[in-house]
Amino acid sequence: MTLKKSLAVTAAATLALSLAACSSDSESDSAGGTGDSASGGDNYVIVNGTEPQNPLVPANTNEVGGGRIVDSIFAGLVYYNVDGSVENDLAESIELEGDKTYRVTLKEGATFTDGTPVTSESFVNAWNYAVANDQLSAYFFEPILGYEEGVEEMEGLQVVDDTTFTIELNQPESDFPLRLGYSAFYPLPESAFEDMQAFGENPVGNGPYKLSEWNHNQDALIVPNEDYDGGRAPQNDGVKFVFYPTFDAAYADLLSDNLDVLDAIPDFAFSTYEDELQGRSINQPSAVFQSFTIPERLEHFSGEEGALRRQAISMAVNRDEITETIFEGTRTPATDFTSPVIDGHSDSLTGAEVLEYNPERAKELWAEADAIAPFNGEFTISYNADGGHQAWVDAVANSIRNTLGINAIGNPYPDFKSLRDDVTNRTIDGAFRTGWQADYPSLGNFLGPLYGTGAGSNDGDYSNPDFDAKLSEAAGAEDAEQAVTSYNEAQEILLQDLPAIPTWYSNAVGGYSNNVDNVEFMWNSQPAYYQITKN
Repeated sequence: MTLKKSLAVTAAATLALSLAACSSDSESDSAGGTGDSASGGDNYVIVNGTEPQNPLVPANTNEVGGGRIVDSIFAGLVYYNVDGSVENDLAESIELEGDKTYRVTLKEGATFTDGTPVTSESFVNAWNYAVANDQLSAYFFEPILGYEEGVEEMEGLQVVDDTTFTIELNQPESDFPLRLGYSAFYPLPESAFEDMQAFGENPVGNGPYKLSEWNHNQDALIVPNEDYDGGRAPQNDGVKFVFYPTFDAAYADLLSDNLDVLDAIPDFAFSTYEDELQGRSINQPSAVFQSFTIPERLEHFSGEEGALRRQAISMAVNRDEITETIFEGTRTPATDFTSPVIDGHSDSLTGAEVLEYNPERAKELWAEADAIAPFNGEFTISYNADGGHQAWVDAVANSIRNTLGINAIGNPYPDFKSLRDDVTNRTIDGAFRTGWQADYPSLGNFLGPLYGTGAGSNDGDYSNPDFDAKLSEAAGAEDAEQAVTSYNEAQEILLQDLPAIPTWYSNAVGGYSNNVDNVEFMWNSQPAYYQITKN
């Protein structure tokens, strides 16, 4: 979430990413979800959402659909304010002892919604379980002493008493305390470990809300948790997430006041939404990075040939034209792999010229690759059709096709979950859209989870020991300025290898109905649901 998830969200994020971990978005059927709540009955805030990819287990949720619910029904040691600043939530204090050990003291009296207390073991057991069972966010625990894939317990986690535990790291980590508000670090009650799959379908949390209903592929409802005593106290009667099949349907409901908050605007409305929403629109920078990934396992995209083709494809994409004509000021062409709202971002990295439209150089690079092994067949970019991505994917494919003379086309999936399932299972054939909504406010959050060797959101299975070494160097930096230098040097390696093709940064663009007030989008582009009031 960086001092910004995708998210995004990023979250990254978001979430995905999912964005990527927190990657991107898609939405659902207006008829199925808005009905009673919008026109009477309980006074819920109606918002857009997507069907979560997996059961709602915090450390196994790395996409936005599940992430926005998980972040509302769980609370961690700290949380992020709208501007990305950090506040204690369940932590009374987090104190550094020496140079790599943190002593955590919990506030007393916090409980899960089943009435059981939140203790030191609630955190330690949850974190160990994530690593032992290789959950999607297990990578986030790598800095902890004793981390090893599949290890049952990390020796760096020690319970002192019910309200005190220590976290010993392998080395000093310049931004480790910032990370502790991310969902991977949420606690779990004892009941979760009896059947984690069943728990995820009906989770018992400790956050500002609790899950009331989850009607798969339709909607989910969260209602206030009366026992939550943190800084995110709900100002409404609950939030209903409606899983729309397209943003077009969601936008129509927003204009008719049947949807209260929409966190994305469909591309057809970019030129009209500000007038149509009459002062109820939002367009602001956020920590969301967009790209498309070309796995190295694909024929023609590994080794020297693959490096040449990635550079050629990147230089064949006319980012300026696409962001102007398709997105109308709601996107900014990428100059790196992070986000301009993050401290330390640079638009002048060595090698960044590979992100500039240069059709002549692109053709030369493609010809050099063809001299190694001639390319034939299609170049596809897969995307989820429920997320408003067709226009830009078609534009990118056209730019590549017109520049390189190859058959480049978009490949739509019906929804975000089906796309992510094939990405996760490595059964996707071709390139695919990716993105990242930041999980916590640091350049490193855009880099390690997506491109570190074995990382949970490393969808292209990229691995470069020099890049990994730069991440370690940044993590152990003496101060934030030194860490930024190392992170940006790591990015310069990515600009050579292009494990993903950066396209643009997304603004947080959305709107809200006449039925609500106090709508703010957070640093990671997600609405601050708990602040929204219903008229």
